[in-house]
Amino acid sequence: MGLEKAFVDFVSSNNLFSQKDKLLIAVSGGVDSVVLCELCRRSGYDFTIAHCNFQLRGEESERDEEFVRDLASKYGVDVLVKKFETGEYATKYRLSIQEAARNLRYTWFTELTIHNSALTLTAHHADDNAETVLMNFCRGTGLHGLTGIPAIGSHSSIPYLRRPLLPFAKSQLRQFAMEHNLAFVEDSSNESSKYTRNLFRNEIIPAIANVYPQIRENLVDNIGRFTEIEKLYKVAVSGIINKLCKKKGAELHIPIKQLMGYRNKALLYEIVSPYGFSEHQLEEIIKLTTSETGRYVSSASGIHQIIRHRHWFIIAPVSSIEAETIVIDSGVDDLTFEIGRMTIETLPNSQSPIPNTSLLGYFDAKHITFPLLLRKWKTGDYFYPLGMKKKKKVSRFLIDQKLSRPAKERVWVVEMNRKIIWVTGMRIDDRVRVRENTSTILRMTFTPSNS
Repeated sequence: MGLEKAFVDFVSSNNLFSQKDKLLIAVSGGVDSVVLCELCRRSGYDFTIAHCNFQLRGEESERDEEFVRDLASKYGVDVLVKKFETGEYATKYRLSIQEAARNLRYTWFTELTIHNSALTLTAHHADDNAETVLMNFCRGTGLHGLTGIPAIGSHSSIPYLRRPLLPFAKSQLRQFAMEHNLAFVEDSSNESSKYTRNLFRNEIIPAIANVYPQIRENLVDNIGRFTEIEKLYKVAVSGIINKLCKKKGAELHIPIKQLMGYRNKALLYEIVSPYGFSEHQLEEIIKLTTSETGRYVSSASGIHQIIRHRHWFIIAPVSSIEAETIVIDSGVDDLTFEIGRMTIETLPNSQSPIPNTSLLGYFDAKHITFPLLLRKWKTGDYFYPLGMKKKKKVSRFLIDQKLSRPAKERVWVVEMNRKIIWVTGMRIDDRVRVRENTSTILRMTFTPSNS
């Protein structure tokens, strides 16, 4: 089967795009992207060319840009060119040149895609895929990293990307270019092995090929196998997660005993990774299983926390507006949450009478241990209401306060070491009250959002 027919078949069978779609082809000027343009033209697809000039190779970068402009003229299509200050960007954000170029490239592609209501095509091919899998394996990866580059989207969830050359080897593309007298430019930096991918492409894979000549073909075959295995893996893991975890609003609640009973880090990673936790944090999370309630680990992304709360892990947003379980650590003096605002301060005990207002919580600071948890009350909670020596269930207390059902649903409590110390805005716990010998007071002020 000729490359042109195989190309059309792959696009069609994988639903990559159709004749009605507007396409943006990312063109560097190298053989891969030039062949992609020619295949799209021959197959009757409507496309625009997009070229990134990263200004990293002096005159050669300008040569590539000029070549791509001429290529667009040859096909009679529009060309979009963007010059980037890649070196400055890499320095500013402390990135490698490769990471900087990738970030700049895909940010621009996203803008173009949205503005033009188009799909972006890149010329990644089978050799790129094989190199990616081997690199992932060497740097350390889970099963997902062994499934290679997807034909649609990416592992970082960029849905507009399409890669119609993935089944084809570099040698096939070069052969097609030669047969059809296609001109292209060579990037001299591809010869340098100082970049990781080039090191694998130019030295490591050829060295392995001396022992296993079919290394590239085998890697591509393995990608197919791992992709099929991952499908089964996802079904199995999804079933366990759905059975194990409970979704509560913006939070995920996980029973620690049942979770650790699986004795499986892969399962733990699959649960926490969607919330921005990295594989390197797994040991820290496992240590949390033996910590006291209220301890937590923040995600690598900084957006979520996993909190140890009694027999549960609670994955909650750091943003207190969204969370139903909020960690109050020492040093936190002001936070806004679902039903209002909380301010926290310490002050000396002046022996003055404590104001008779339920919106202020006065506590003996020496009896307060951080972190505290601010959360919605739940069935089974109890405390020792101020002035009482016997415990009382929060549910009974709320009935005595003659709260309506909607009002009860808006009640939050402050918890410390598994003890309720304040039914927020209503009554503190007698065990942490201010006494005559109290030297320092911790004062919490609750301002309801509807006040």
